[in-house]
Amino acid sequence: MIKKLLYSPNYFDYLSKKLFLVLLITISLLGCTIKKTENPIIKDKKLVLTTFTVLADLAKNIAGQRIEIVSITKPGAEIHGYQFTPSDLVKASGADLIIENGLGLESWMNKFTASAGNIPRVVLSNGMKPLLIEGDIYAGKPNPHAWMSPKRTIHYVDRMVEAFIDLDPAGEQLYKTNAKIYKTKLEKLDMELRKALDLVPLERRLLVTCEGAFTYLANDYGLEEAYLWPVNAESQVTPKRMSNLIAKVKERSIPAVFCESTVSAKPQLEVARATGARFGGTFFVDSLSEADGPAATLLDLQRHNVRLIREGLAYDLGDE
Repeated sequence: MIKKLLYSPNYFDYLSKKLFLVLLITISLLGCTIKKTENPIIKDKKLVLTTFTVLADLAKNIAGQRIEIVSITKPGAEIHGYQFTPSDLVKASGADLIIENGLGLESWMNKFTASAGNIPRVVLSNGMKPLLIEGDIYAGKPNPHAWMSPKRTIHYVDRMVEAFIDLDPAGEQLYKTNAKIYKTKLEKLDMELRKALDLVPLERRLLVTCEGAFTYLANDYGLEEAYLWPVNAESQVTPKRMSNLIAKVKERSIPAVFCESTVSAKPQLEVARATGARFGGTFFVDSLSEADGPAATLLDLQRHNVRLIREGLAYDLGDE
């Protein structure tokens, strides 16, 4: 009987129907299981996008598990002139809010939000008095890297709390509590950085970088800046920029120069070669590192950068 059925022309139709029935029952059972374990809080989460990973980390510390936070850009992305992709627009599908830095950092945001359906936006730097870029073609324009100083980041936290409460009033107490905890961490970090940078001699307090991204940190912690270009959107090394920086490093006998993770360090390596300074390492500014890297969070980013500054500028003084 079995052999007869096996060679019957209707056997495979019979088998297909059986398999389909088993698959249908399995999917039905899975659906019941998923439905039973659904969490209504997770299902109703608001979706907030940030323009880059640093802001995403900050937002997650304030929102906790109550809001889903997603960065539009990935670790390592160059933010100033970012070219968004179709997959970035897919991320924006269903988003309730976009959080951006402002101060001219994200030149692509107007086009992005128009393409994504004009999602509401919050600019974290609004209400802050910016420090201005000095010299070069960007002279007089705001320096956008205010998050690089822990003291200024507190303003970002306050703006974020306001935005989250407007978006989700029921979470007000959670957001305020988380903000208080995080601001305490920023205040502790401020003291750590001040103590670490106190080890750098006054005559060596010239921070030489590829991008002029440390204006707020330098202003708040008693450093000076020198750089190859003012912002990464204008990352062209002209002969004049290069010669001016080389002359300044030689004049001040600065022992180390640095660059940032989102741009090529090749021009700065040439400065090091021409001056006898060493290359002191790679800073993280516009982007966090991967989770297993040295700058997986904003607090880690700050500690990593300041460690490099201290070790580089206090080099050969016994303070490494």
